[in-house]
Amino acid sequence: MITKIKSDKIITPDGVFDGYVYICDGKIDDVLQKDLSCDKSYDFTGKFVSPGFIDIHTHGAGGHPFLDGTAEDVVLGCNFHLFHGTTTILPTVSASDIKNMRAAVENIKAAMSDGRTLPNIVGAHLEGPYLSKNQSGAQCTDYITPPKKDDYEALVNDLGKYIARWTYAPEVDDGAFCSYISSRGIIASAGHCDATYADMMRAKSCGCALITHLYSCTSTVTRRGGFRSLGVIETAFLDDDFFVEIIADGKHLPPELIRMIVKIKGADKVALITDSLEIAGTDTKSGVMGGTKFIVEDGVCKLYDRSAFAGSVATADTLVRVAAYECGLGIEEAVRMMCATPAKILGLNKGAIVKGFDADIAVFDENINITDVFVNGRKAV
Repeated sequence: MITKIKSDKIITPDGVFDGYVYICDGKIDDVLQKDLSCDKSYDFTGKFVSPGFIDIHTHGAGGHPFLDGTAEDVVLGCNFHLFHGTTTILPTVSASDIKNMRAAVENIKAAMSDGRTLPNIVGAHLEGPYLSKNQSGAQCTDYITPPKKDDYEALVNDLGKYIARWTYAPEVDDGAFCSYISSRGIIASAGHCDATYADMMRAKSCGCALITHLYSCTSTVTRRGGFRSLGVIETAFLDDDFFVEIIADGKHLPPELIRMIVKIKGADKVALITDSLEIAGTDTKSGVMGGTKFIVEDGVCKLYDRSAFAGSVATADTLVRVAAYECGLGIEEAVRMMCATPAKILGLNKGAIVKGFDADIAVFDENINITDVFVNGRKAV
């Protein structure tokens, strides 16, 4: 069956295109100016037709957590994100007891095969427990430990095919952990860390090529005995091989800093993430998550004492809106960082409206309000 989508604002890698997207068997069959016959057609003239958004870091939404909930919570939380344009997602599991983290991966595994799940779940993103207590942020320090070989090998041996990514602190690893997960096809990402340039180069040699929420719990220049050492932030800028993700909710990083990051790294190396909490999309104003008290104000979740942010309450459409308009980067650059760059990080045939790519599509108006979503060529919203 051939599905045809018409628009004068189709966002392609070569610019905004006026024409038609043809879909067959879940793939983009072609992008043409020519009007051909089809079995089903949609006219989105006046609206942007974009690749579906890819969120590689989110802890939940709509009141549904990905750590302490159930498989049903994973399904419903992922589906909530779909209504905001996210067609591919990595449910993220915060640092916890390894048994709890294992149970969370089991729930994500179940959601991946649940027919009610609307977006594509690539696998779990484990954020911990091998982090730095000095850069814990809202992570519960009770669970932060150095890498424990017996624990991570057992988890990967049992459930490795359902783990897409693992955030860890390079300075607490001699290279064994990073090398092991990289050899098993799991993306190693440096985050919640006090790593120096030397730590990051060791991590890179072991397979690490991604930095978790740059500027949020990532080290900067330190001085010991008068001698300065680069941190994670400077390493990210110096080394072109590293991808970075940023929480582009307009709160964690000001627009000027987002512009600077994109100017230095380029949109092809920057992925936008929500890092959203389970309370995203709800009216919750305060409470306790993972043993940590929080308050929501000024459009962001903060630790209860307001000493730091505790996480985001944003959805992917918010990120695109902030990057495009508040940061002045434009729709095309914002979409690239929300789609093509995370797809490249994950090695997916997604993230662009190009012949042969998966037909994941988000449709939105000038204000980035999502109106329609397609997953694998099928209309989901």
